[in-house]
Amino acid sequence: MSIVQPMLSLWDDEPTPPAPPARPAHEQRVLADSSDRIAWLRARSRGITATDVARLSSPRAVQAVVLDKLYGNGFGGNAYTDHGRAREPEIARWVLAEHRIAPSSKLFHAADRPRHLATPDGVAVRADGAVELCEIKTTKKAWTSIPRSYLRQVFWQQYVLGAERTLVVWEQHVDFVPLDAVPMCRWVDRDDDEIHRLVGLADTVLDTLARQAPVDPFAPGVRAYEPPPYDPLR
Repeated sequence: MSIVQPMLSLWDDEPTPPAPPARPAHEQRVLADSSDRIAWLRARSRGITATDVARLSSPRAVQAVVLDKLYGNGFGGNAYTDHGRAREPEIARWVLAEHRIAPSSKLFHAADRPRHLATPDGVAVRADGAVELCEIKTTKKAWTSIPRSYLRQVFWQQYVLGAERTLVVWEQHVDFVPLDAVPMCRWVDRDDDEIHRLVGLADTVLDTLARQAPVDPFAPGVRAYEPPPYDPLR
């Protein structure tokens, strides 16, 4: 009596392909990219950015930010901002090589607050899912510590993207010539108490704007940015 063996599928020994990695949460909250400067500026004007929050040192600073959001401040840049823009890509390459934080030009909004906005200079997602940021500055002054206005900017960006820490990188120059071959840098950990305070001040700006603006400055209509497919190897 012969025993018939069941036929084995040629595919039984092949492993099931892994599911593609999920897009990080912050990548689902992109409003614009500064490569499209008009759309980026329009989107920024409809919310509170890290640049705005850098000025919110106290409740008294709220009205100054409100007035700038309503009427602008007339500042179009100067030699120092031009130097910073020129140097940022070079410094960003150093950051990528030394700390594996990729440069970013995307404008993100916070998870629960679509008008809380930030454009960090660099973003990295580590193997454990932790988000780390980079903020790049150029300065003519020697820093003994990171200026408080920049720390407010850093804490706000951490809040918007859900990041745990930020690498602040700065390059000192004299007459627009860098002093050192490599920039200085320092890690700044997330500060939830300071974030809570800044969120309260930012919401006061939004509430004040809603009362004072002749029309809603945050009316819908900004063109959303469609991010490219998530590449986990970036």
